Amino acid sequence: MIGKIIGLSPVLAIIAAVSASGARDGGIYTDGDLSGCGRPANLSSSLPHLLTSSGMVRSYTVHLPANYAATQQYPVLVGYHGHPGIGLFLEVDARLDEFAPDQIVVYPDGVEQGWAGANYSRATVPQDLQFTADLLADLRARYCVDSARVYATGMSNGAGFVDVLACNDTVGGEFAAFAPVAGAYYTNARGPNDGCKPARDLTPILEFHGGADASVHYDGGEGEGGYEPPIADWLSWWAERNGCQTPPEQQDSFNDTVHHQTWTCRGVQGALQHYKVDPMSMSPWDSFHNGHFTDNQCRIIEHDWPSTEPNFSQVAAGDVPTHIQASEIMQAFFRNHTRPSAPGSKGNSSSPEPRSSSGGAHRLDTTKLAVIGAVTGAALVAHLV
Repeated sequence: MIGKIIGLSPVLAIIAAVSASGARDGGIYTDGDLSGCGRPANLSSSLPHLLTSSGMVRSYTVHLPANYAATQQYPVLVGYHGHPGIGLFLEVDARLDEFAPDQIVVYPDGVEQGWAGANYSRATVPQDLQFTADLLADLRARYCVDSARVYATGMSNGAGFVDVLACNDTVGGEFAAFAPVAGAYYTNARGPNDGCKPARDLTPILEFHGGADASVHYDGGEGEGGYEPPIADWLSWWAERNGCQTPPEQQDSFNDTVHHQTWTCRGVQGALQHYKVDPMSMSPWDSFHNGHFTDNQCRIIEHDWPSTEPNFSQVAAGDVPTHIQASEIMQAFFRNHTRPSAPGSKGNSSSPEPRSSSGGAHRLDTTKLAVIGAVTGAALVAHLV
């Protein structure tokens, strides 16, 4: 599905930051592979890597912290792109490495531009799970990885695979928390026990979704890769698995267009969270258009990555920026969760002060802006599904 192309304009907006809190329970995982610690590393901004997994040559790109020190352990964030796409698309779209400058950020590439779970996928679930396991092993052999702080996020089909990971009791156990965005949840679609076996009693999850998403409908239904559950049902299943108190707390903001739900699960506040972004009555570009809006500018957050600045998926969907910055919100969430030492443990939660965003905190990188322009100019931008 080819998305509309719109021009890029500057935007002034503010973001909402999330703060989760909870009691410490159990020790932090300390048995990770440290063989990459002490090895010299190429500090180039983007490092492509190849590996063989399940008989296929697979690829991923790594961003290291600017001050990377080979003797210091670093958290890892793995970002799975949407379909059709490659890791570069998510890199340009979500700018995870910019919002997580102290982490090793990884952008893997799916087989034929997609991830397992959808009926159009060219890789099986076991193959992509094995690739993720092989990727993490390769990272630990090359770099100094803090195995207690490995996280996963993704967009659309990639977010669906993040759910596959969260529902897996082996490879999924390598991760401390998950943050899918606009997820197409094809494999966890029919109920709390639909093939979902998390590695631990508590699986921290933060989910973002547009209330008017026209590609992965909020209310569910038949999607391009199979049946998709209503997001409210999907959240209730995770609340059941995580032993959460219901109903969740809800905060509505920005003229009732952003809805933030928070569950307390097994004594950990905010272990399950959800942001629903509804249609906006006014565009956040109002100060730049002198109060004059077209129907297109007064639209919604559709099937794209929530951002206060124009990004790749917004351009693809013909959409506009929103009031929240998903890449920043998920960082506050991740900082609250570490992998526990025991499989059945809840893990550790803490309450650091969430970062707030200022007007110039994260400017749209000119190189990435050029990538957006080049791709859209060639009419190759697809609506990621």
